[in-house]
Amino acid sequence: MNARAATVDDAGEVVRLGALMFASMGMDVSGDEWTSNGRRHVHERLGADLGVFVVDHPTQPGRLVASAAGTLATRLPTLVNPSGVAGYVQWVCTDPDHQQQGLGRAVMSALLAWFDERAAVAIELHSTPVAESLYLSMGFSDEGPRALRIRRW
Repeated sequence: MNARAATVDDAGEVVRLGALMFASMGMDVSGDEWTSNGRRHVHERLGADLGVFVVDHPTQPGRLVASAAGTLATRLPTLVNPSGVAGYVQWVCTDPDHQQQGLGRAVMSALLAWFDERAAVAIELHSTPVAESLYLSMGFSDEGPRALRIRRW
């Protein structure tokens, strides 16, 4: 099973996998507002500042078994990122029935190549403990300046 670029027709399945990711983190994924907004964002932003890569279910057309989504942002330039182009990995999920088959790595590799094509030299993500070993094996680390944040929800 190979990763491919998502299309707007995949929006519902991409959001479904995003919901699985959030649920695995203990979040309440009920409610229509975030899912309808998620589908709208995929429709409006895919191919612009949003890259999504997916793996199709082997026997169920229209169903996805893995996805990785990331966004581009333009920040102020720095000495290590003179263009200011940065990437953020947001939704990565493999359907539980298809885990441990290399699909997470496949969609992440495709997403990282997409970031490379767009000269995003700084790429960030937040990881669950389950996925941390995958990301570390792909070159992510917590070295460098400490990242702090405020959450206002």
